[in-house]
Amino acid sequence: MKNRFYSIITLILLCLNVNAQQTIQEKLGYSKDAKLLILHADDLGLSHSEDSASIYLLEKGLISSGSIITPAPWFSEMAAYAAQHPNADLGIHLTLTSEWQYYKWGAVAGNDKTKSLLNANGYFYNDLDSLGKLARLAEVETELRAQIEKAIHSGIRPSHLDSHMGSCFFNKDFLKIYLKLAREYKLPCLLNTAAFKMVYQVDISDLITDKDVLTDNVYMAFPANRLQGMDAYYTQILNNLHAGLNCILFHAAYDDDEMKAITMNHPDYGAAWRQEDFNFFSSEMCRRLLAKNNIHLITWREIKDKLMP
Repeated sequence: MKNRFYSIITLILLCLNVNAQQTIQEKLGYSKDAKLLILHADDLGLSHSEDSASIYLLEKGLISSGSIITPAPWFSEMAAYAAQHPNADLGIHLTLTSEWQYYKWGAVAGNDKTKSLLNANGYFYNDLDSLGKLARLAEVETELRAQIEKAIHSGIRPSHLDSHMGSCFFNKDFLKIYLKLAREYKLPCLLNTAAFKMVYQVDISDLITDKDVLTDNVYMAFPANRLQGMDAYYTQILNNLHAGLNCILFHAAYDDDEMKAITMNHPDYGAAWRQEDFNFFSSEMCRRLLAKNNIHLITWREIKDKLMP
């Protein structure tokens, strides 16, 4: 009996050790050398143009995920879509900034509860430095929680959390709130320790637990990348993608009058840029690159359902 007890304990410990050593690919049911990729459209709810282009890509199976700006003017369109398509992989693009010159939004929680997050006109600041300098942490949490609750009450079944303009990654105190909410709502969140260290020169490894889901690589085009051509930039990424959990963030919309007006005097991530993103990810070239490099498109919902049930 004693030997049997020790055998059972040994087997349990061995299983725990195997699980601890498994890669994210193996935990999700793929081979250890699998190249997993989330093709992720940001800024849904920003405009009808943004919504239409992103929904097209999602419904055609050309991309795997998107996230919605709850305070944005076209949120209701995406909420209605999400309610009618409960299995769509849609997350919440937690937002604390309003960067466009004339097209603005403010707090979901109400101005009286978020005064430190708003400028004199009652809108979110258009830059991260002002946010980081003036925001009170309690009000940051109040607003982010209100955005999640509004999305859920509007019929959205969020698959994950991420952050508009990286506002939730501004410093470790903001990140702690982001992680707290993700864990509380049992949602995976976009998280990459290497990117945080590179951009913000801060090590966040002490905040991460074994229950958090980390991406191995996150990619997003910056102005310098666009100069080389968007097709060339994304092609290079797909041709050199490593095994692990990867994510490409992009912004799909049409270069129409609506997007031109919204992004006036803001060429970076403007209407033409977003059309270029749409063009690439809707192209036969993109499909061929995914197939040639044996890349598996996966969703945040798959991660949530398998690793955070």
